[in-house]
Amino acid sequence: MENFRKVRTSEEEMPLPFPDLPPDVVEMKVKEGSKIRNLMNFAMAQMELKGRRQIVFSGCGRAVTKTITCVEIMKRKLGGLHQVTKVRYKTVLEVWENQDPPPDGPAQNLTVHKNVPSICILLSRDPLDPSQTGYQPPEPRHEAGEDASGCSTKGLKRPLPPPCEELLPKKLQVQVSDSPRGSGASAGQLDH
Repeated sequence: MENFRKVRTSEEEMPLPFPDLPPDVVEMKVKEGSKIRNLMNFAMAQMELKGRRQIVFSGCGRAVTKTITCVEIMKRKLGGLHQVTKVRYKTVLEVWENQDPPPDGPAQNLTVHKNVPSICILLSRDPLDPSQTGYQPPEPRHEAGEDASGCSTKGLKRPLPPPCEELLPKKLQVQVSDSPRGSGASAGQLDH
């Protein structure tokens, strides 16, 4: 394969795996090179400014993690969204061209069929059927800046775990000298 270079990639077109979608539903097709900021600006404008009730994010191969990231950002920003996730395989066709063709013949092409994982995630403001495979209800709402235990999380990306006993600093004991000319603290000892 060292003499071949990829000249074209095409994905198999598949219908969305969600029944009863409105015909004008927005599908965000996430690619490996897509910028999350651009995707989120467009998706948020559709949901907030245009008042859309549903949106679908889809991606395959290396774009799957970016697709999930976009969905999680949207759920956190909007809140109250129902979710249905479908995972499947998609066929990708790659065309490779021989860089070192035989002198007496045309360039040789090689076509490779790959099955790559694909994900489709439906987000909806309206309730969805909870018996569907892949359904996730909206996350419970919390006061801004508080986690479930009521602790402030302002400025944190996620709440900190409770401290472990062995990670807490040990007490420092200071002995104070009784002499009037003493310098105050004489020696510090760690409590074991």
